[in-house]
Amino acid sequence: MNTLLRPAVLAAALCLAAAACSPTLDVRGNIPDSDALARITPGKTTRDEVQTLLGTPSATSVFGDESWQYISAKSETVAFFKPKFTERTVISITFSRDGVVKDVAARGLEDGQDLELVDRETPTAGKELNILEQLLGNVGRFSKEAK
Repeated sequence: MNTLLRPAVLAAALCLAAAACSPTLDVRGNIPDSDALARITPGKTTRDEVQTLLGTPSATSVFGDESWQYISAKSETVAFFKPKFTERTVISITFSRDGVVKDVAARGLEDGQDLELVDRETPTAGKELNILEQLLGNVGRFSKEAK
């Protein structure tokens, strides 16, 4: 290989290796504009005005006072590792029964809580078959052809 070509190949390989390790940024959800949020006044702004200003909510409540949540998240992924959330914002807007904004609350990543998953399984009715019963269970159970 040419002596002048070696440093160029080495430099290109180093650039490719460095680019492969740079984080990939991912933004998801509805990020409301701060000016639009400032125009929402509790006791005055209606449900229709909120939808015009902020758009369709990410989630809505089913029980209790009606509330809309606008959820957004930013994550960073380096190479093949699990993504790490760097920012999360939840804007919660609660409405009174007559459709007027009652409260506006903002929560961030630091307000989140880790959930502990349960490993239990719900038992089901029936018999658990071993491998031999599964393999040989249908031997001799063939039905006759319908006439």
